[in-house]
Amino acid sequence: MSDQNFKKILGNRDVLALAFGAMIGWGWVVTTGLWISEAGSLGAILAFIIGGVLVVFVGLTYAELTAAMPLAGGEHVYSYKAMGRLASFITTWAIIFGYVSVVAFEAVAFPTVFEYLFPNYAQGHLYTIAGWDVKATWVAVGIIGSVLTTWMNYRGIKLTTIVNFILTLLIIIAGVLLITGSSIAGHTQNMQPLFEAGISGILTVIIMTPFMFVGFDVIPQAAEEINLPRKRIGQLLVISVFLAVIWYIAVIFGVSRVLSPTEIGQSNLVTADAMAKSFGNSQLMGNILVLGGIGGILTSWIGFYVGGSRAIYALAKAGMLPKALSELHPKYKTPHKAVLLIGLLSVIAPFFGRPALVWVVDAGGLGLVVAWLMVAVSFIILRKKHPDMPRPYRLPGGTMIGWIAVLMSFGVCVLYMPGMPSSLVWPYEWIIVIVWAMLGMVLYKVSTAKYGVNETEKSMEKEISKIADES
Repeated sequence: MSDQNFKKILGNRDVLALAFGAMIGWGWVVTTGLWISEAGSLGAILAFIIGGVLVVFVGLTYAELTAAMPLAGGEHVYSYKAMGRLASFITTWAIIFGYVSVVAFEAVAFPTVFEYLFPNYAQGHLYTIAGWDVKATWVAVGIIGSVLTTWMNYRGIKLTTIVNFILTLLIIIAGVLLITGSSIAGHTQNMQPLFEAGISGILTVIIMTPFMFVGFDVIPQAAEEINLPRKRIGQLLVISVFLAVIWYIAVIFGVSRVLSPTEIGQSNLVTADAMAKSFGNSQLMGNILVLGGIGGILTSWIGFYVGGSRAIYALAKAGMLPKALSELHPKYKTPHKAVLLIGLLSVIAPFFGRPALVWVVDAGGLGLVVAWLMVAVSFIILRKKHPDMPRPYRLPGGTMIGWIAVLMSFGVCVLYMPGMPSSLVWPYEWIIVIVWAMLGMVLYKVSTAKYGVNETEKSMEKEISKIADES
């Protein structure tokens, strides 16, 4: 196969919109009520502050490593250079799990939002999963959205970034209207109870936060397509994380201030209802919020197609997945077969119905935190093993930030384990995790046997040496 290269076209605006749009997505529209109900208004805010601190520290380690090694696959490269082939596969397979789970989440969320705009549109009962009726028209809307998003990503990064930027502006407009309107029209007494279920409630929300904050790590996945100085790439990654933390806290505050706990419990889409109530029970304003939410679904969907397909591409190029997945389209310069693979998984997701929303959030969150833990460990190891490696965006304090990121990531990982009040649910969520791990094990063994260990070594060393030469 001849050497292929991505198009290097992403600027400041494109990178920030890609990461921020991926992080805020649709979760703030569909699950804000769940956060408040589980932990209380202040408890939910505290959970997102804790989750936000974790992501800030992890994001800082990413920023240094991304600026030092701006290669497609991100985590794949850092963990390989620090810990070798197997650790690199585990790290990247875990982050792909997180990305695919977000794509599946959006494929389920997309038809859900139409229930607000077009009540009772879901018709044609197919079957029931976990007490929820899966209907034909509901599934069809999810499939149409999946096909559309796959097509945009297949056609190239330029198209997706243009669409992504426009939709991100729509999200920001809708979100700012919600936050300002509810802050003015709401009342402090609506925020009672401040805490629900004590520590258990806060922990339950904390394990959801990695899923909501994932998106900043799309930047290193698309690093070879960014046309900016390396230091600037690291800076934009950190900025996107801070913006997302502020966003989620503000949305929780706004919704809890304008809607009472009873209203939250009775609402199917609390952010839209909060928006409507903030502006005199205006259905029009509620619909505007939903349109912003649709924009969030698409920005997140687009962002994780980019991140997931580039991570798959990186593993395939290194011989850890079938080589066909590393091919770039001759015209669009996208890893088109990897995009189509994610598209297939996205099309399947709506058939599992709305219960899959919570299952996917929790299970995929574990994959994300495992990957973040491995990146933080890689940061520490590379500071020790390669102290003289060029680092255009160098963090102060030696390895301290890395150790904080490791401890916090490990602590959140523990929250998913059996026996914890916020553990993954058996059988649904654990089966998702186990099946994904087994699939990765099989693919790794088959690919390694077919291409050999030397192929991986040569491919990775070639990529890393290319960056060293550019330095």
